[in-house]
Amino acid sequence: MGRKKVVLMPNTIKMLKLVGEQIKLARLRREIPVEMVAERAGVSRATVWKVENGDPSVSMGNYAAVLHGIGGMDKDLLLIAKDDVMGRTFQDLRLKVRKRAPKD
Repeated sequence: MGRKKVVLMPNTIKMLKLVGEQIKLARLRREIPVEMVAERAGVSRATVWKVENGDPSVSMGNYAAVLHGIGGMDKDLLLIAKDDVMGRTFQDLRLKVRKRAPKD
């Protein structure tokens, strides 16, 4: 059985490439070799390279492991969808509003 191919929209592919580039630049700024990141992350050098190239076939867990291997940057993943403006707007529209004035 073959693996399922990941099908992504072109803008998503561009974003993954940008994320990979940012991860690579973070590693280079810290002057950490690929081998060290791979060892810290518990992945192969090839996986680190795939992450740095924004390869969509790499699991989210491997992206997190590489970010951790660079120096605890996996905490940045907590920022994803943190400020969900559209979702909060939809949620607010569904809230029931009391129609009576409060008692004095």
